[in-house]
Amino acid sequence: MKIKQISVFLENKKGRLYEALKAIADHGINIRALSIADTSEFGILRMIVPQPEEAKKVLEEAGFTTKITNVVAVGIKDEPGGLAEVLKHLYDADINVEYIYAFVEKSGEKAVVVLRTNNLDKTIDLLQEKGVHLLSWEEIKEL
Repeated sequence: MKIKQISVFLENKKGRLYEALKAIADHGINIRALSIADTSEFGILRMIVPQPEEAKKVLEEAGFTTKITNVVAVGIKDEPGGLAEVLKHLYDADINVEYIYAFVEKSGEKAVVVLRTNNLDKTIDLLQEKGVHLLSWEEIKEL
């Protein structure tokens, strides 16, 4: 149930985000989800794309530093407290969330939360045990 995410390190200067996204767009790679975090010096663009290895190659050829990491995507109720309920399971199991980002599926019935924890295997086992819907890559592609 692990999903591959590509992280791109961007200098915090005009045009770098555009250049990264244009590079993958020019190769027909669609973005399913993304997040960007920044400091005054640099940013980290995190993306879920159908072809992470191809995106990595394209971006590195364009001069970007990239990394592929595993994350987990969960489907939660799109209502107040839906995310808190999932996070409570992690909190109770002493699992730390390193980062998180979310989007709402096209139907608007569920939110999809992408998260990285300090122990993905334990996270997967725990959430499955608690009945939380972990999304496969095939499910994410269909959203």
